[in-house]
Amino acid sequence: MNAQIVVFVIAAIVAVGAGMALVLSKNAVHAALFLVAVQLALAIFFLLEGAFLVSVLQIIVYAGAIMVLFVFVVMLLGVDQQEVLVEPLSYQRPFAIGLGLLLAAEATYLAVTQHIHVSTTAVAAGATGLSRQVPGEGNVAAVARYLFTSWALPFEATSVLLVVAVVGVMVLARRRTI
Repeated sequence: MNAQIVVFVIAAIVAVGAGMALVLSKNAVHAALFLVAVQLALAIFFLLEGAFLVSVLQIIVYAGAIMVLFVFVVMLLGVDQQEVLVEPLSYQRPFAIGLGLLLAAEATYLAVTQHIHVSTTAVAAGATGLSRQVPGEGNVAAVARYLFTSWALPFEATSVLLVVAVVGVMVLARRRTI
């Protein structure tokens, strides 16, 4: 048998088993870990298809960053703990507001002075801009060049939206005791 078929069958068994365990799991942390296993199996599938960049991004972004963030939020919320209404760090809220205002000022400054180099021709060209590859440049370098020049502002806006979503989830999931 071919080695690729053996790796595919093992990854498929892991993906299906972890997927079933994910659906049947009653503990949120265990469910997150099973989801990581499914995402790692998906990365192996991408690797077998020759999509090396997508495979690495699958591991770094989904299995790494987002799932660690999810587990962190679940552990931070403390499913079984009673919430205390007194803030132990009284300076934390004004400090966070100040940092948020600083971030907004920085984003406004960069947008107004156009230090974020957004090319209108590349945005209008759409996905065809990736075909304008520099000779000798690899796929990863071409994607990075295109992402951080023509799509820098949407990329940063997406990262801010993800952070706001996590904070929103934490606020909504917070239990209030009266």
